[in-house]
Amino acid sequence: MKPKKWGSLLFASTLAIGLLSAYNVPQNAIAAEAAAAQSAQSAVRSGAFDAQTLQTTAFGQVQGFRDDANRALVWQGIPYAAPTSGKQRWKAPADPKPWTGALDATKPGSVAIQASGKTTVGTEDALNLDIYRPDNAETKLPVIVYIHGGNNQTGKSTEITGSSMVNDTNAIFVSVNYRLGPLGFNPLPALKTGSAEENSGNYALLDIAKSLDWVRSNIEQFGGDADNVTVAGFSAGGRDVMAMLVSPIFEGKFDKAISFSGGMTVSDPDASAVTFAKAIAPLAVADGKKATEKEAEAWLLTTGSDVRDYLYSIPAEKLAPLMSNAGIRMSVFPHLYGDGTVLPKEGFDTKNYNDVPLLMLTGADEFSLFGRFDSYFAKNIADNSINTDANVIAKYNFINKYGGELYSLFNVQDSAQKMYDRYKADIYGMQINFGEDAYVAGSAMSPLGAFHGVFVPLLSPDNANYDTVVGSAYDLPGAVDLGRVFRKYISNFVHNGDPNGAGLTQWNAWTPQTALNGESMLFLDANRRKAISYLSSPEFTYDQVLAAMRADRTISEADKAELISKVLSGRWFSGKLDQSFGNPSLWAKP
Repeated sequence: MKPKKWGSLLFASTLAIGLLSAYNVPQNAIAAEAAAAQSAQSAVRSGAFDAQTLQTTAFGQVQGFRDDANRALVWQGIPYAAPTSGKQRWKAPADPKPWTGALDATKPGSVAIQASGKTTVGTEDALNLDIYRPDNAETKLPVIVYIHGGNNQTGKSTEITGSSMVNDTNAIFVSVNYRLGPLGFNPLPALKTGSAEENSGNYALLDIAKSLDWVRSNIEQFGGDADNVTVAGFSAGGRDVMAMLVSPIFEGKFDKAISFSGGMTVSDPDASAVTFAKAIAPLAVADGKKATEKEAEAWLLTTGSDVRDYLYSIPAEKLAPLMSNAGIRMSVFPHLYGDGTVLPKEGFDTKNYNDVPLLMLTGADEFSLFGRFDSYFAKNIADNSINTDANVIAKYNFINKYGGELYSLFNVQDSAQKMYDRYKADIYGMQINFGEDAYVAGSAMSPLGAFHGVFVPLLSPDNANYDTVVGSAYDLPGAVDLGRVFRKYISNFVHNGDPNGAGLTQWNAWTPQTALNGESMLFLDANRRKAISYLSSPEFTYDQVLAAMRADRTISEADKAELISKVLSGRWFSGKLDQSFGNPSLWAKP
């Protein structure tokens, strides 16, 4: 069946904004989402829909709604796979069961079960996706499939909603919920009773692969081009995108890739199993399976059906919070296993990439949020001395500066250098500096600079996730212009595989030569009036950052040693730092 033509607007609905769920959900965001869902449901009851918001998938009809304010058509909570609870807990996703009648797709779908503060939220049955498209008559629109962040432990598809950006990009935006935490990744040997893919323990990647299969098979019904799919992700989602580039099971499932603050991470299945056994052992002792945690750890590493039965019997509410204090440390919650099937054992040293045009982005101050809210500064946040005590401010500035530089190198430069000789498609690198100028950013945003997620309000202008962080900075004419420029680059890339276009600063693909010439990356910023874009290259290498840290005299040597060992150690970006400063390795590496 060909896509239906898209008609006039019939009702207005305010689309709920999802929160970047690596952090706590503000009550106003919850209230806004509830109000939007209620508004959409009211529209269903009043019959304020027409045939153009009713579409047919391979499994049944779905009834979406119109977002008049953004001139967008929206469907939410569409199942792309069957439930994964009960006996299907650690199994590969299957097709959803066909339904009769029209499925209500006017409110956000269930989110994957996850820790949220001191409680858990969500459900094990959350393999669903959202679709946003412009309310126009066009078909064969390019498709962006977005993978949310949250360390693969938390998050939801509404982290970014597509209503406010699909017209600027003239593309379809699909956002995916997938299994998280120990339900999404689990390397324990007792669970390995299925296919090689299933035995990998990378269940979340199997979910994402299933969602891409759904998109290839169904997106034409919504006006999309099944042969022009860009997979994109932020933070953990960006690292998942990078993993897809080396995964044999993702070959042919997408045509372009965008990694927002991603980078390359992979862990060893055997070492990861030990970490999981230690995390679950206290539950086994409490449930009377073994007398001591040491005995429980050894037992959980065996392959017996008794272990498997026990793992399946643990309530998801007890599993979800385990290892939730990871703090971008793979050692605490190891995932993305180099199993040899879903991900190569050699990880990103493989010679076999899924070569598609790739865009990688970083903010200039990627560590600012993680550093500021690290437990090390908890007392200083509570008493506000992080903003008033000169010594505390100096310590925060130290980890913010060097952590940000190392993290930004990790997100783009390190990956580009590793991939270049093995990767046949073009690689584009971008750094956003907006937020570093206190005069432009204002008092709310300037302490954090170009933080982890700085691109989100540029891509999705009505996104309220960071309101308390950024204040009114993104309302400035310069920031509005920057958003326009940013979305134009993204639009060009998803349409053509090349971000360049009329009226934009020429953006070179990353090569060793452009890096040597100082023009390997596009840098975006804004003053109070207009966007600023230029070509450059990072002003430092990893070794230069480490040397600058050693030479830094803004804090005492004792404070420096403490910050390096307690705050900066063991992060995604800190392998060389830990080696250089003698920190114990906190990574589970292949």
